[in-house]
Amino acid sequence: MPRAKKSATNTLRKTVPRKRTRKSEVKYVSWKAIPLEDLNPLLQRQFLVGDQIMVARVLLKKGCVVPEHSHINEQFTYILEGALKFWIDGKEIVVRAGEVLTIPPNVPHKAEAVEDTLDLDVFNPPRADWMEKTDAYLRGKK
Repeated sequence: MPRAKKSATNTLRKTVPRKRTRKSEVKYVSWKAIPLEDLNPLLQRQFLVGDQIMVARVLLKKGCVVPEHSHINEQFTYILEGALKFWIDGKEIVVRAGEVLTIPPNVPHKAEAVEDTLDLDVFNPPRADWMEKTDAYLRGKK
């Protein structure tokens, strides 16, 4: 009887040890359990950090300006309520409820709330400046 061939995958599994990684923790969190952080009179936020990603709930009153800045993090901004006007690459982009804007790493951008706005921002990797509270550009008066 002919011998069954070993698949490359089976051979590889036996010869290459698997990396042991720390098991990520499952989290179940209500936004109500995360305190709102007041950054300035028009801006509040909450965020949750995982191993390689951060999600933030950001509340902006109409007229709130997020000054031009850039960061190493890829960013997805999903507008849940209201609208934000962004200035990116010399263009104005208004993002409204139900719409998503993706911002690649290191791209300068600025935003203004054209209505009271609730947005959900996702960052990869997590924003160290937010966790360390060194994000002075957000902590101004407007």
